[in-house]
Amino acid sequence: MKEAIQFGAGNIGRGFIGYLLSESGYNLAFVDVFKHVIDEINQEKSYDIYIKDVELEKITVDKISGYYADSDELIDKIEHCDMITTAVGPLNLEKIAPVIAKGISQKQVNSSQRYLNIIACENAVFASNILKDLVYDLLDEPSKAYAEQYVGFPNSSVDRIVPPSDNEKMLDVSVEKYYEWNVNKNEFKGQIPNIYGMNLVDNLLAYIERKLFTLNTGHATTAYLGRLKAYDSIEESINDKEIENIVRLAMQESGMALVKKFNFDKEEHFKYIEKIITRFKNPYLADHVNRVGREPIRKLSKSERFIKPLDTALEYDLPVDHLIIGIAAALHFDDESDQQAVELQRKISDRGLEKTIEEVTGIKDQTIISNISSAYQSF
Repeated sequence: MKEAIQFGAGNIGRGFIGYLLSESGYNLAFVDVFKHVIDEINQEKSYDIYIKDVELEKITVDKISGYYADSDELIDKIEHCDMITTAVGPLNLEKIAPVIAKGISQKQVNSSQRYLNIIACENAVFASNILKDLVYDLLDEPSKAYAEQYVGFPNSSVDRIVPPSDNEKMLDVSVEKYYEWNVNKNEFKGQIPNIYGMNLVDNLLAYIERKLFTLNTGHATTAYLGRLKAYDSIEESINDKEIENIVRLAMQESGMALVKKFNFDKEEHFKYIEKIITRFKNPYLADHVNRVGREPIRKLSKSERFIKPLDTALEYDLPVDHLIIGIAAALHFDDESDQQAVELQRKISDRGLEKTIEEVTGIKDQTIISNISSAYQSF
């Protein structure tokens, strides 16, 4: 039996990656830090996925198990598994690296010849590389040599909107119909697994940045502008014509950067932008602006959904006016339940707006900083 472990039993883990692994015939185990979630998984052994579209569809994922993130049994499970995937958030990869390292070390000590591939399915560029570095930092030299031969860390790009669920059962989850999972086919160790819904590519960076510059940029811009207008959901926000116009133009600015960098077909990419906007307007998904806007400091960092497309556009002397509006809106995000939002507002209060912009975004160009500041003040 093929064995898979999904780190992160949240909505993405259950409603997207875990589902695809289950559909592909893997014996699926979830790992999470929340005891009540793992207990529920081990009690129920199944959950339902509701695909929210014009026609409602229900899919059952069954024959699942759960492991606590700090359990000794998990190390044994890692030793004997074929695939590990993660959906824990980029900032939490360092928290799961130690147990993965222990599992790899145990494989090496026991001379296992079973290949293991680990895919970090996170909203971060080359997230699997990040996880690999964290794991390797914890391995001794024999285990590193073993991992180089038997453990792959394929990078991927994931795309599916999975908002918080209000279903009757705790484990059930609601998702949109659309999804993409692109994985670098050149980074697997051993035979490449046949996984339902996984698209194997050899130009992953183009897929990563297409998703980052389009879905992520547009989603976050919609959320931050919607929050400023006191909207609760992404759907409400994008149906505001002013917000929709800014979001479209911001994605077109980032899109022209992609056209220049990867030689994308402009007409096809702009159609992709319209498809993204249609997804935001899905009336069957209750996706909240606070959820999409959380962790604004991370989302304003150098390699993320605002600054990366901004820098890329500037490299090609392209306009960035509406990307700047999105950045300015993000700087206003002040959700008291979000630690990064609180920290961001504290920085602005203590250090001033322009110093905070430079510190958080890494932008050095004083003209761009001034333009962001002006847009911020305009709100």
